[in-house]
Amino acid sequence: MARAEATRARKHGTRRAERGGGGGIRRFFTPRKLLGTFFGLCLLGMGGLFVIYLIVPVPSANAQAEMQSNVYKYSDGKILTRTGQVNREIVGLDQIPKGIQRSFVAAENKGFYGDSGVDIKGTARGLMNTLSGKGKQGGSTITQQYVKNYYLDQDQTVTRKLKELVISLKVDQNKGKNEILAGYINTSYYGRGAYGIQAAAQAYYGIDASKLSVAQGAYLAALLQAPSQYDWSSATATGKKLATERWNYVLDNMVEQHWLDSSARSGLKFPVPHEPKAAPGMEGQTGYLVEAANDELAAQGIDKSEIDAGGWTVTLNIDRKRQKQLEKSVDKQLESKLDRKGNKTDATVQAGATSVDPKTGRVVALYGGRNATEHWISNATRSDYQPASTFKPIVLTSALENGAQTQDGRRIGIGTMYDGTSKRPVVGSDTPFAPQNEDDRDYGPVDVQTAMNDSINSVFAQMVVDVTPSAVKRTALDLGMPDKNFPERPAITLGTMNASTWDMAGVYATLDNHGTKVTPTIVKSAEHKDRTVEMPDPVGEQAVSRETADTVTRTLQGVVDNGSGAEANTSAYDAAGKTGTSENNKSAWFAGYTPRLTTVVALFGESTKEGGGQVTLTGTANSGRANGGGFPARIWADYTLGALNGGSDEQFDLDVAPPVQTGVTKSPTAPSPTTTPTTESPDPTPTTPSPDPTESTSESPPAPPTDSPPATEPGGGETGDPWPPDGGETGDPTGGADPPGDGDQLPFGQ
Repeated sequence: MARAEATRARKHGTRRAERGGGGGIRRFFTPRKLLGTFFGLCLLGMGGLFVIYLIVPVPSANAQAEMQSNVYKYSDGKILTRTGQVNREIVGLDQIPKGIQRSFVAAENKGFYGDSGVDIKGTARGLMNTLSGKGKQGGSTITQQYVKNYYLDQDQTVTRKLKELVISLKVDQNKGKNEILAGYINTSYYGRGAYGIQAAAQAYYGIDASKLSVAQGAYLAALLQAPSQYDWSSATATGKKLATERWNYVLDNMVEQHWLDSSARSGLKFPVPHEPKAAPGMEGQTGYLVEAANDELAAQGIDKSEIDAGGWTVTLNIDRKRQKQLEKSVDKQLESKLDRKGNKTDATVQAGATSVDPKTGRVVALYGGRNATEHWISNATRSDYQPASTFKPIVLTSALENGAQTQDGRRIGIGTMYDGTSKRPVVGSDTPFAPQNEDDRDYGPVDVQTAMNDSINSVFAQMVVDVTPSAVKRTALDLGMPDKNFPERPAITLGTMNASTWDMAGVYATLDNHGTKVTPTIVKSAEHKDRTVEMPDPVGEQAVSRETADTVTRTLQGVVDNGSGAEANTSAYDAAGKTGTSENNKSAWFAGYTPRLTTVVALFGESTKEGGGQVTLTGTANSGRANGGGFPARIWADYTLGALNGGSDEQFDLDVAPPVQTGVTKSPTAPSPTTTPTTESPDPTPTTPSPDPTESTSESPPAPPTDSPPATEPGGGETGDPWPPDGGETGDPTGGADPPGDGDQLPFGQ
């Protein structure tokens, strides 16, 4: 009995203890206490957020967000290439149609224009997903996505998400909605390597953002959810289905927001994007064109670091049609005939060319070499080779412009007679010079026109002395030649200074433009969001008189019609030009022009050995000497014919100098022949028997005895003479001429 009562007492105590314990727990977790705790935590969280709001600043933009490509375009606006690490071109909202802007809002954040910049629910969901390891957040506003792209990074961490929330609130307070929207559209990634809507519009539809239709804009807006999955060119059937659904979702939201009329919406068809194309790089001629443009911008004070920073839109003067024609002509007239792998000489051949519109100075085509990714030196702008006899017209230009006279007082003109004897010592110079003609040929008395046609070295050697080397140099600089490696000596008549096809194109374009200075210019415009470069006018002041320039043009017409430039004569256009072949055949040139186009083509012999160096072109394509009247003239003719759409009826409008007294007299010990004056190309044969070629003209006293020949400048100069500038051999009998002779008066291969 007592035992039973004790058992009942223990059970009763246990139940009471259990009831007493349970009551304690319930008292601790009462609704009031739970609510208080919740509000306390909320206040604590809000306080924490407030503290974070105060201490977290709006940072500077991240490096990736501000990186842009430079865009280079042809003269017609078609993109040549983009350069830079990031394919992005930032455009203002004013360049994005309103409908396109709204398609992004409809896709990502319909309440964008009225929200405070953040989506608390979406952010909380993102935080929970991050903490639980479920991946990316969802539901961010456009402002938050802009902040993530522009200020932060793509890391999925709680810290980054809290910063995103705080910075978004601040950005929304300090920036307008349009600025935020523009930033979002320009920083987002669209796939195909395109950052920003401008690059995306080009990548998917081949047009600028300003030309996008609403349907196309809706597709680009839809892409942002899953760029790789929704790219039509690579999407699976499921991906295409999802992309189409997303596209419809964007358009339906636009209708819902009254941004798109329902009838217009029903008429829209899915805009299938173009197949992706490899971004144009620096291969082929592109690298040479970009380099020339950047060099020109640098000359205008645009530092290389500014260009490298990106964001430039550079439109070139390059005409797409003419550029392609020049490339085609080099391939057809030169490359197709070379055996670069099997012939050591052919492997050394480098071609360069510059083509200019003489009326505007615009460089419309340029050839820098076979491939800019294989041969980085641009053969169009390099100036380490001699322009050779293409300089002779400058000597004549200086003679005419300065009213120069021969040694016996006759004014120099096209019909003036000179002694064309090979190795004839010049008279009137402190520096002895006696250059050899082509094949050591003696011409006897010849007029200037014939001397230009046949590129007679001895005539122009004497002429440069008559004019004076210093006066010739001044004229050359006035015409646009660079002032470097330019000695004031008689040998300059043979083009022994250095120049590029670009330089010589400017000189000949000035002659083509009736003496008004033309400076070749490849940049049409250069714009950046922060500045626009004011490019100088390529056409300047009068460099030489129109009469002088036109008289030289008349002379150079004879070179094409009857002289060394015959290969450039197709009878499909009126042309003038001059050939040139430098010492030891290291370069070969043709510089020519029509009333509308000036082009200079050159070949250079460049060693394929490490370190390069100049080598002879002799043997190119197994054709003997590669003179200016051969490959360069043929390339010039083929290009000019195509560039002028098959030819032109336009003739040179020339105002030539009046005739000057011609004639050549023998030395005082011999009778003087007479000739009939003429303004162009008189019969070089005197009316009286020709004087003995070994005798001198009146402007040239008898030569020194043959047992004491005068020293020549290049390649036979006096001891200590710095000549030859290109390392010609001492004792070279050509005296710095184009050995043997100029190589211009005979048809190619002869």
